[in-house]
Parts: sequence; structure tokens; C-alpha cells
Amino acid sequence: MGFTQQDAPWWTRAVVYQVYPRSFQDSDGDGVGDLRGVLQRLDHLAELGVDVVWFSPVFRSPQDDNGYDISDYQDVDPLFGTLADLDEVIAALHARGMKVLMDLVVNHTSDEHPWFVESRSSSDNPKRDWYWWRPARPGMEPGTPGAEPTNWASFFSGPAWEWDEATGEYYLHLFSRKQPDLNWENPQVRHAVYAMMRWWLDRGVDGFRMDVINLVSKAVHDDGSLPDGITHDGRLGDGSPFYTSGPRIHEFLAEMHREVFAGRDGAFLTVGETPGVTLEDAQLFTDPERREVDMVFQFEHVGLDHGPGGKFDPRPLRLTDLKASFGRWQAGLARRGWNSLYWDNHDQPRIVSRWGDDGAWRRESATMLATLLHLHRGTPYIYQGEELGMTNAHLTSFDGYRDIETLNHLAEARRYRTDDELLAAFAAMSRDNARTPVQWDATLHAGFTTGTPWIDVNPNHVTVNAAAERADPRSVFHHYRRLVELRHTEPAVALGDFTMLLADDEAVYAFTRRLDDVELLVLGNVSGDEQLALVDPAWTDAQVLLGNYDDARVVETPVRLRPWEALVVRRTVSAGGTGLGGDGRPA
Repeated sequence: MGFTQQDAPWWTRAVVYQVYPRSFQDSDGDGVGDLRGVLQRLDHLAELGVDVVWFSPVFRSPQDDNGYDISDYQDVDPLFGTLADLDEVIAALHARGMKVLMDLVVNHTSDEHPWFVESRSSSDNPKRDWYWWRPARPGMEPGTPGAEPTNWASFFSGPAWEWDEATGEYYLHLFSRKQPDLNWENPQVRHAVYAMMRWWLDRGVDGFRMDVINLVSKAVHDDGSLPDGITHDGRLGDGSPFYTSGPRIHEFLAEMHREVFAGRDGAFLTVGETPGVTLEDAQLFTDPERREVDMVFQFEHVGLDHGPGGKFDPRPLRLTDLKASFGRWQAGLARRGWNSLYWDNHDQPRIVSRWGDDGAWRRESATMLATLLHLHRGTPYIYQGEELGMTNAHLTSFDGYRDIETLNHLAEARRYRTDDELLAAFAAMSRDNARTPVQWDATLHAGFTTGTPWIDVNPNHVTVNAAAERADPRSVFHHYRRLVELRHTEPAVALGDFTMLLADDEAVYAFTRRLDDVELLVLGNVSGDEQLALVDPAWTDAQVLLGNYDDARVVETPVRLRPWEALVVRRTVSAGGTGLGGDGRPA
């Protein structure tokens, strides 16, 4: 059975805010955000009302992948400050009633981590087996194309194996060549990770967002070899069936819970980022009785606008596809497990540009999309700047990009795509769209830094910024505040049953949430044109809890939804009722 109001964990009523420190606030003028900058902006988070702050990595790192390549798990990179600064941030957030999540990146380390430095120093080093070292393919010349131990492709383009001439073997890196994969088959690796996690909990951290955690178990054969992937084009294959939610993943996560969290006093949160996860595996990951993780990030919905060529081959979203995906996950985790809800993060383009209208209807589409997301069952995540309605960067030259994934794709794809095609793809989908500095005010560099920012500030900061948003009661920011408050005050938002409506409508997103005798109807017009939704006459007397237009709203039948309009309506019911009348379509 699902959670009840009596036994529901605290995080079912919580909202999480993600800070990408490099782009949040710079305190010292070097153009890079830092921890003391975070301290300057805590009042913004407190006013928003969020319960948890998740920090993307601030650990010591060569910054090959913006901190997701960690060289010391127990120190802060000088770019961001010191351990003492982080302790101060944690204490300040706790004082304001907010919990702290750290980013746990343990599928891989930096190649500059002491563990890997030892591992590659010689083939008989005690830490050699802490990483995936394998000889060249039999009969092939080591170091030549095609001689890699498997044909797996890296997420960041090119082969997933790097030849190391010093020891005459290859090492595995599912991401950058400077991010070698840890070998979780080795219990010493796992227990070193668990000890590090306990160290952070002892320091006051309240949990972890676990980067690509379902990739840590590889399908290794008894002889130590790994299988080739299916080849779709060229010589590189898809190895994902052999490392996505691999054969020992549930064993590893259950062990992690026992070793790190079991018996420890405190209210913690564990979130697994799980690319390629199936609903069936997510049910296992998040089943409270299995004690693995509290919730997972899944990627099904953010892949719906990817074309055959992947994320840099975008296509328009079909709303019915989005509803089918969300509806399936809502139903699948209704009685056991839990959803994470997100539009934006450091790896995704800005939602108002992606599936909204970041021009004339920026405020309306941003608030409508926020309403839809936050009224689903699950824990919502707000990515920095999302609450301001920040848009994609709209870069017009390759020189503006900094992201390793984007730049690697550029180097490879120029062989078969024009520069204009690639610029359009990056403008729509590059991770750098989410990484431009937070727009605090209309001054030079948006109040982010007094120096030269590490990546250009979006020029629209002169109109889209926190100062303007906070001054306008109709703004995206204040709408997000109301959504956060609604989750805190209306139990049906956190725990109500979910029923999708109008599943075949390509313009109106509609659903109900029900808990005991309270039912909520949520309507969103996902278009720039007026739309009609026929509602049950019983809703005409219902209370409008929230809308994104500023006039007094009366619910009538059919409901005439203005461009990008969102409505949340509440009524008390005794039994039955679907929220819509007839076949659920406008008359």
C-alpha cells in the first residue's frame, strides 16, 4: 500500500532546490560561483520556501566535467572555497530549516584521484583492481582503433576505453577519459565509498543525490571479460544493457543502506540518478521495505523530444507522449515506491524554452509547466533559476559553449552535419543552457560576479532576474512560492491518488488528485491558443486554489483555458467523480 498521512516520510511533503555552485553566486570576483556566494543568497531560498538544498559537486576536482570528476571526496575544491565554508553553509541552511544533499559521484572518479594514480602506477599495485583494467582485444594491436576490450561507446563520444601505454592495458570510462569507472565488484571499493559517506553524514549532511548510481554494476563474465554491445552504426556498440541496472545493483544499494544509514539517528534522503531505468527496476529501488533508495531520477520524459540521432537531434514534443509517460510512472509507483519530479537540472535545457514559450508567453508557460509538475505525486525538484523563468542561452556561436559533452559532440558530428544544424541543436539541447549564471538583477553580469563570468550571462537578464521577479506579485517566482506552500499545506498534493484525464488531448493536460474526501482538479493549457475542457458540473462550485492569471476565476463548464493557463481546483466529495463529464472531451 502507499503512504498514509500517518506514516508518510517527511520528504513526501518536501520540495528540493538544486544549486549548481559554479553558476549560482560568485563572492570573490573570479567569475566562478562559490560557497560564500551561496551564503549571500540564502534568504532567496528561504523566501522560496524549499525544504532541501542539493549541491552539485564542490569536491576537489580538475574540473574536466565541471566537478563530476572528483579527485578528493573529503575536501572542497579551492575554486568553491574551503571545508570551513561548507560547514558554514550547512549550519546556515539547517538554521533556516533546510536540509542538505551532497552529490555522490561514485561510478567513477577523476583520473587524478589518488586511488587511480595508484591503480595505474603498475599492473600489480594493490589498487589495480579498484578500476576496470583490461588487455587489448585478442589478435589486435594494442592502442589501435578497434583493439579496445569491448566496443562500448562513451556517453561523451568516442570509445569507452582509454589505452594506457605505461601498463599496457585499457581502463574503462563510461564518461570522459578523465573519469575512470570504479570497480564495484571489489568490496574494498564499496567499503571505501561507504566510509566516505558516513564521514559526510557525521559532518551534518542529510543525504545524497547519487550520480548515475545504477551504472555501478557491470555484467562481468566469470573470466573477467565484458561483453560487446550491439552496433547500430560504425564500430562502436551500445554497451548499456551490460551496465544499466546491472546484475548486482540491488545488492550494492541494499549493502550501502545497511552500512551507511541503518541505525543512524536523523531524517535522511537518498536519491538515485538512474539513466535508462525501467519502471520495474524503479519499483525495486524505491520500495521502502527493500531499503535501497528513497526515490530515483528517471529520464523517460526528458527523452521524448529526442530524435533518432539522440539528444542533439531534437523533435517537437507530443503532449500525449508526455502524459503516457508520466501517467505510467504515477500508476507504477502509486502503491509502492516514490517519484522524483523534475523539468530542469544541470544536464537539461531550460523547460520554458524547451516545452513552453520563452517569448511573449514566458511567464504564463513557465508557471503552467511548474503547476503541472508540482501537482503530480512525488517530490518536486527546482533547479536554480527555474523559479525565475530563466530561458535557454540562445547562443549563436560555438565559442560560447563550455560543456564537454557538447564540445565532444561538435568535434565528432562536424563530419556529417553542418555548422548551422549543430548550432540549432546546441541552442535547443546543450547542457550549457542550464549553466549560465543565475540572473539576480539587471546590472552587468546579472549580479552574479564583479569579474568575468566563466560562461556568458544570458543577455535577457536585464528583464528576467530575481529582483524584478520578487517585485512582481504575478511573477514566476511568486507562483513557485505558492506551489511550494500548497504542497506543505494541502495533504492531497503530497499523498493523493492520481488519475490522468484527457489522455488523447494534444493541448490540455488534465488530472485529478484525491485523498479521502478532498479532490483536486488540475488543468493546464499546453499551447498558445485558447482551449476548452468540459468539466463535471459539480466542479462549478469548487474553490480555485491556484491559477496563473491574475483575475478572479470562476469555474464553468466547459472551462475556457486561455493560452498557457493553469488551474488547480479543490472540492469535497463523498464518492465517485472523475472531474470531467461525458467522454472527457469538450462539447
